[in-house]
Amino acid sequence: MWSYLIWGVAYGFAAALQPGPLQSYLIAQTVRNGWRRTFPMVFAPLLSDGPIILLVVFALSQLPSWWLLVLRFVGGIFVLYLAVGTLQAWKNFNTEHETAKSIPQQDVFQAALVNVLSPAPYLFWGLVTGPLLITGWQETPLYGISLLVGFYVTVVLSLAGILLLCAGSGKLGPQVNRGLLGVSGLALVGFGVYQIWAGVTLLLQGL
Repeated sequence: MWSYLIWGVAYGFAAALQPGPLQSYLIAQTVRNGWRRTFPMVFAPLLSDGPIILLVVFALSQLPSWWLLVLRFVGGIFVLYLAVGTLQAWKNFNTEHETAKSIPQQDVFQAALVNVLSPAPYLFWGLVTGPLLITGWQETPLYGISLLVGFYVTVVLSLAGILLLCAGSGKLGPQVNRGLLGVSGLALVGFGVYQIWAGVTLLLQGL
C-alpha cells in the first residue's frame, strides 16, 4: 500500500508542476480576484478527473483515433476564449482597486472545464498513472485507492502552493499584479494556439 501511496504523491507533484492551461488560469485568477476567491479552484481536478480517469483507463483503446484531434481543437478554442478575458482584464486593470466580479462556485467549474478540455490529463492518465492504477487495483482495491489519495492530495496542496506564491507577489505593488496578469493571458494564448496547432499537425499526418 505504501509504495502506491508514494507513487501517487510523486506523480501528483509532477502533474501539478507541469505548465498548462489550468496552472496559467489559476495564476491569472489569483492576480485578478485575489487568493481567497481563487483558492476553491485548486479543487477543480477533483471535479474533472473522475470522468477523465474512467474514459482514459477503460475506454481509450476503443475510441477512434481522431478523438484527441477533436479535443485539441475544442480545448484550444476554449483556452483562447479565457485568454481574451484575461487580457481584457489586464488592459482595464485598476491599480487602485481591482474587484472580482465572478462567483467563486462558477470559477471552480470553469477551472474544471479548463482541465477537461486539456489533453494533458488524458495523456498523463493514459501513459503514466492509468496502467499503475489498474495494476494496483487488480492486486487489491486498497492499492488503487492509495494511489488516488496520494495523487490528489498532492495535486491540491501543490496547486495551493502555486496560488499562494503568486498571491505573495501582491506585496510588490499593483503594477506587478498587472504584469503577471498580462503574462498569464499571453501564456493562455500560447497554450490555446499550441493545442490548435497540434490538432492541425495530427490532421496533416493522418492525410
